[in-house]
Amino acid sequence: MTVTVPAGGPQVNGSSVPLAPTSSLGPIGDPTPHWPGRRVTVAGVELHVRETPAVGEPEGTVVYVHGLGGSATNWTDLAAGLSSRWRGLAVDLPGFGHSVPREDRDYSLRAHAAAVGAFVESLGEPVHLVGNSLGGAVAMTVAAAVPHHVLSTTLVSPAMPDLRPAPTRLGDGKMALAAIPVVGARTRRELAAEDPGTRLRRTMRLCYADPDAVSPAAFAQAASEAAERAAYPWLAEALQRSFGGLVSTWFAPRSRSLWSTAARVATPTLVVWGEVDRLISVRKARRTVATIPRARLLRLPETGHVAQMERPALVARAILGMVDAVADGTWDSVPTRPEACGTVLG
Repeated sequence: MTVTVPAGGPQVNGSSVPLAPTSSLGPIGDPTPHWPGRRVTVAGVELHVRETPAVGEPEGTVVYVHGLGGSATNWTDLAAGLSSRWRGLAVDLPGFGHSVPREDRDYSLRAHAAAVGAFVESLGEPVHLVGNSLGGAVAMTVAAAVPHHVLSTTLVSPAMPDLRPAPTRLGDGKMALAAIPVVGARTRRELAAEDPGTRLRRTMRLCYADPDAVSPAAFAQAASEAAERAAYPWLAEALQRSFGGLVSTWFAPRSRSLWSTAARVATPTLVVWGEVDRLISVRKARRTVATIPRARLLRLPETGHVAQMERPALVARAILGMVDAVADGTWDSVPTRPEACGTVLG
């Protein structure tokens, strides 16, 4: 879904994450029309990919990876903002968006990362890699596995292990039950069968700090896209098995954990986290940035789990600021990990 929060939002105060000026961004609408897509096949996996053209001559490419239950349209606004410099390629993970499932029906984190990694390698150029939630874990895995293909990594509320009880995190009783890997299978099927508009509102209440701030036009566009995807018979399967595959990594031995993966990410990395993230606690943010060797953290108040959708201009400015700081040699100048953390205050 693609939604836009009205102009305004938090102001910068004392953050160590450099922000490019607003004037450096491409145009972000309310709503920004969804970018057209095409199907590509890499390593035997068929993916649907939406492409955002650069405003002028592109300086490079950004690859975007959505979260659990999302799609490539989760990046519409952010890709518009970054189109001032780069073309964008937003991937629908297998079984999500308009991508068909893998033939082997493997929805593990490893399988999703393999598909994205193969796509990145097929481009023939190193890319800037951006992921949210499950997509953040996928992006982190790809960056650790093929660092020579990744110029920078941006992780928006990545799905790091968060073992709080589901009711504590989710609030919504039905969603909390659905989050239980085995017991919640029936509830997940029921949720997948809900009217697309109802399901979208339920999801937004979880993912947004203030879902009421979404404009009617943006909601209508998102609901239309959700209705298109509701016709796919594998919708519930993809959600259930991808969720199970993600949660299984939270219980993996230390040597195979996401924390171990994070420690192997050698690229310059921007970690963005909303202070009102109900799905993955913002308390995981400092450990995440402390584990990734070249990371800095940007925390956003009045922002939930999908900062790229709630604050697309601000996230775009932070990504451009990171890349510029890498180019001028200042990104790695922060001496200690805690000092790599910054907050944007309202």
